[in-house]
Amino acid sequence: MTVHHKMDDQQPDVLAGMAQGVIGKGEVRVDGPLKVTGQAAYAAEIGDGTEAVGVFVRATIAKGRVATIDEAALRAMPGVLTLVTDERLLRNPAQGTANKAPIQGARDVAYFGQPIALVVAETFEQARHAAQNIAITYVVEQAVTDPLDGSAQIDTPEAKQTEQGDVDAAMAAAHVSIDANYTTPSQTSAAMEPHASVASWEGDKLTLHGSYQMLKYNRNELADALGIDPSNVRLLAPYVGGGFGSKLGLSSEAVGAAIAAKALGRPVRVVMTRPQVFETTMRRSSTQQRLRLAADAKGHLTAIGHDATVSNLPGETFSEPVALATHFLYAGKNRAYAHRIARVHRTCAGSMRAPGEAVGMLALENAMDELAHKAGIDPVALRLRNIPETHPETGKEFSSRRFAECLSQGAEHFGWSKRSATPGQVKDGEWLIGMGVASAARGNILSEAKARVILHADATATVETDMTDIGTGTYTILAQIAAEMLGLPLHSVTVRLGDTDLPPAAGSGGSWGAGSVGSAVFLACQSLRKDIAGMLNADPADITLKDGIITTGNIQRSLSDTLSNDLTAIGHIEPGEASNTVEHAGFGAHFAEVAVNSVTGETRVRRMLGVFSAGRILNEQTARSQCYGGMIFGIGAALTEELVHDHRDGHIVNHTLAEYHVPVNLDVPQLDVIFLEERDAWANPIQSKGVGELGISGAGAAITNAIFNATGVRVRDYPATLDKILPQLPEG
Repeated sequence: MTVHHKMDDQQPDVLAGMAQGVIGKGEVRVDGPLKVTGQAAYAAEIGDGTEAVGVFVRATIAKGRVATIDEAALRAMPGVLTLVTDERLLRNPAQGTANKAPIQGARDVAYFGQPIALVVAETFEQARHAAQNIAITYVVEQAVTDPLDGSAQIDTPEAKQTEQGDVDAAMAAAHVSIDANYTTPSQTSAAMEPHASVASWEGDKLTLHGSYQMLKYNRNELADALGIDPSNVRLLAPYVGGGFGSKLGLSSEAVGAAIAAKALGRPVRVVMTRPQVFETTMRRSSTQQRLRLAADAKGHLTAIGHDATVSNLPGETFSEPVALATHFLYAGKNRAYAHRIARVHRTCAGSMRAPGEAVGMLALENAMDELAHKAGIDPVALRLRNIPETHPETGKEFSSRRFAECLSQGAEHFGWSKRSATPGQVKDGEWLIGMGVASAARGNILSEAKARVILHADATATVETDMTDIGTGTYTILAQIAAEMLGLPLHSVTVRLGDTDLPPAAGSGGSWGAGSVGSAVFLACQSLRKDIAGMLNADPADITLKDGIITTGNIQRSLSDTLSNDLTAIGHIEPGEASNTVEHAGFGAHFAEVAVNSVTGETRVRRMLGVFSAGRILNEQTARSQCYGGMIFGIGAALTEELVHDHRDGHIVNHTLAEYHVPVNLDVPQLDVIFLEERDAWANPIQSKGVGELGISGAGAAITNAIFNATGVRVRDYPATLDKILPQLPEG
């Protein structure tokens, strides 16, 4: 039986009436033992070692076309089996192209590092040697690689240029105003597991083990690229070692492995090296942002202007939506947004964790801090007095929001009252100490999802969906929902994920995974509860399920005695009118304390606090882990992460983890996370909201605001490396 639900209205809090008591608790990950003991097989580990191995040949120009490849010399090299130059190879990842024509044609070069061919050999070493020594000639064309190059083509999509009121007039009449420019560099997801695929064919049927986030789309992307029916493709990704957006869309290695495996009649493994991951998968766009804020004498905002220039390849539709949170976070009658896309020949830009908010809120929250300082108003107080009653542009009511409490309770917990309003006043030896605050906001999304739940006759259950777990705790959360609804101990629930033979879920992206597929599991279990109640001639609302026991009235029976065979239900959730009726978002506040060395300019984050309101927290431990990860991303954005391009040909200079500096253990202080109790009846049937991307939104700005409080140095060009701080430090 399939139970279908469209989100058109508010939802009752059914989970509040359940008796098992596992929802919300910090249950340890059910897949944890498999991962720490090496029993969880990731994509590159699939197979018996007899697979052929592919290594990409990549372009060494920024723009042009491959003229010749010396295939004869290549095939004479030891161990070489074939060279794939098929025009079906992807130019760049197929992010968001499911059921559309992917961008193919490997010989047409759009950026330095683009895959143009795949060498397949008996061993990795043989394939790598051949790929590094192949002779290639190009027809080279002139390429613009720098978004700031005056000759770059600039697109201004009409839908992203909006104005409400008169910002210029409000700025001129303001009691206090800020007009400042901020820049953020390109970034890379740098997931721990590199992109990998192992492809094999049985007749016309392709099975591919890959490292991907959104299988129902990825299967179609692969079928589109190969020109075959999606029903002939099975994609498997039960364990994914991080994604952060880089594995949302299908990448070149999957298509290359599939083509080569078909040609050779044997399985083929393609695993990207770290430099290949950096150079061929999606980057976060660099941004140039201008923030204008105007306020009256009491600190009430009268105008907000947020202009941005981002970059991408010619022909790509994605552009970093930097102003997403600016639209609804703060009040202000006059509002203006300008959005420009510089067309450059760099690695394709796409979605990376919290696309839009992650970089847009760095600028917005820095500007709010600058306004607070200039106006002589406490930064927390300024934010509190500018929280709008409704969406300031559409007038929509917020579905639920505890933004003010996040700020006020966070300030109290962090000891904000001890902060000196005058920068540079607190010292610890040669270290200057400061505190900073920034808001967090991330729109909440529901995406269509299905899940099958089987309640077995022995009072165990199985949850099945093609949803992925990219380290977020999906296995555990779905088990908790089923256990709660069916009154079973957690160990009695088995969860199967990451297989396109299973019902299609929302996928891991947009922070919609838990709420969407979790709701599908909830609906399936709700249907099973009706079946159980029917066996006892009881109303479903009158039964209690706990520890495998059914209680209704004065009757108690065990589930295993009641069930004579397995019961199966499929839950199907999809968005409806609720998304248009109210404004959905999660909110929070970040607080940071830093120490800046007065001699060297080095910054150390001493402590951080994040306070979040994100609907029902399904698992406190996995949710807290997600917020930790987001806050650590914020440390990287604030202090270390910068993808550096050589403007001569657009190649990435720092394409390894030795040179692209993500925060490591010694960079990360004690982190503290507080979740405020909240339910959102408009969000979904389980009343949860996304948390995975909320934790990064604004986090880096709290750190750079703390640097200003410590030193009086305002860094508007991210990251805030010591060379940008040291020259501005006060003497003595």
